[in-house]
Amino acid sequence: MGNFSQIDARSPVVLTVPGLGGSGPSHWQTLWEQARTDTRRVELGMWNRPHRNVWVTKLDQAIRAAGAPVVLAAHSLGCLAVAWWAELAGQTYGWPVTGALLVAPADVDRDTAHPTLGAFHPSPRKPLPFASIVVASSDDPWVSLDHARHLADGWGSHFVDIGAHGHINAASALGWWVEGQELLERVMDAAPQRRGRAPGPPKPRRVPLTDASRISRRRPRRCDRRRAPLPHIASRACPDPGSDRVAASSAA
Repeated sequence: MGNFSQIDARSPVVLTVPGLGGSGPSHWQTLWEQARTDTRRVELGMWNRPHRNVWVTKLDQAIRAAGAPVVLAAHSLGCLAVAWWAELAGQTYGWPVTGALLVAPADVDRDTAHPTLGAFHPSPRKPLPFASIVVASSDDPWVSLDHARHLADGWGSHFVDIGAHGHINAASALGWWVEGQELLERVMDAAPQRRGRAPGPPKPRRVPLTDASRISRRRPRRCDRRRAPLPHIASRACPDPGSDRVAASSAA
């Protein structure tokens, strides 16, 4: 991995990282990109035939070119691209990536995993070098709740179970996904710029997630309030049914 670009004192840039097949027009990632001026997509390429090294390199280039602190909002196989980038990039904790929202991370380790996910096997299990939240659904056909929790434990991520919402994609009919935006704000609040500190490696701290369980108040659903210890500060498999590329076999 190359050197990171010069970081300025602006608020974090949000980079969305889709999974296999990309994110269609009604996916929450696409809607966030359209509605938020601070949000843009990482164009990983090879959406239907992903290659781990290519995706990790593209992600690295986007992070280094951001010119600002970065928060990642990844879905499904995109979460594994983020984890592999963290494994290989060697950044110090919290800089330049200050945090990540990792939604419905694809299970690339199970025997029945889609063949196109093989390049991302095995899942990295080291603590991520930034604050993070893993969000999972209790009826996701592409990753079990237990496996998602296991990944969160290994990554040092706060874990949130939002109940039965499938793969948390366009088929889940979440629209702009207000609850996800609230969790994203929790991650962004961990950035030093949000707290009036000068740019540079932040001091050790935890993500301010004490109110994360508020998302359960809008409608009945479970939220796992168990906190996994954060490390010391040192895909979407299938195209969305709302897109033009519906493919039952591409749901990670």
